[in-house]
Amino acid sequence: QVQLVEFGGGLVQAGGSLTLSCEASGTIVSVNLMRWYRQAPGKQRELVATISNGGTTTYADSVKGRFTISRDNAKNMVHLQMNSLKPEDTAVYYCNAYVYKASVMYWGQGTQVTVSS
Repeated sequence: QVQLVEFGGGLVQAGGSLTLSCEASGTIVSVNLMRWYRQAPGKQRELVATISNGGTTTYADSVKGRFTISRDNAKNMVHLQMNSLKPEDTAVYYCNAYVYKASVMYWGQGTQVTVSS
């Protein structure tokens, strides 16, 4: 079992920056990928960024060049640095941990990010 807790959401003006953090606990050693998803009102949940155990990162086209995912293995934390925020980035952001061996994903409770124009 893996437990995830996100924090760092809030209200920011367009063009501003915000950093989300996710603290993981439990069977961390089994986790292969850490991801950030987001879900805007009336829309499907979408994958924003992924980081592997080896540090390989991938991003959705909509956030490339603006968002940076990173991990602090010593503290079991994953961060999402969000710059040049746009109103369309407004969503609930979810931290996600994926375990290959068990084909299981764990989710945090989500944190709201609101970008005002």
